[in-house]
Amino acid sequence: MSYKGQPVPTTTHKTQRAKVSDGKSVRVTVPENTTVAAQSFYLIDGFFGVAMQSAVTGAGETEEIILNIEQAEYETDQISTSQAFAVGTPVYFNDSTKKLTETAGADPDANRLVGRVTASKDANNVIWFILGPQV
Repeated sequence: MSYKGQPVPTTTHKTQRAKVSDGKSVRVTVPENTTVAAQSFYLIDGFFGVAMQSAVTGAGETEEIILNIEQAEYETDQISTSQAFAVGTPVYFNDSTKKLTETAGADPDANRLVGRVTASKDANNVIWFILGPQV
């Protein structure tokens, strides 16, 4: 707010928009006939992230859940175990198998690019990866 005698001229503007969140999670709708397990990765409503709660929907039912989409480093064993997952490898999500893979699909929607490996696959088939931006 400007005041009389302020050393630097200032103009204030009223805005009509307000920030509603930090964008670290989104509310998504689980489609009918779907089972979602908390703490697993999913692609729902065009967003990829970690389900923060479980949900089971039947025929004609939907349910809202929170999906954590924060750009951060994650640890997971939800991977195609036959692949190497070396540091720096791009990571894709196969929505059919619900697993991370190194394989880019011919159709970008088939295997969506979701991040990059930061710690190679270990003896327990666990990797660390950094989640990329939601684009």
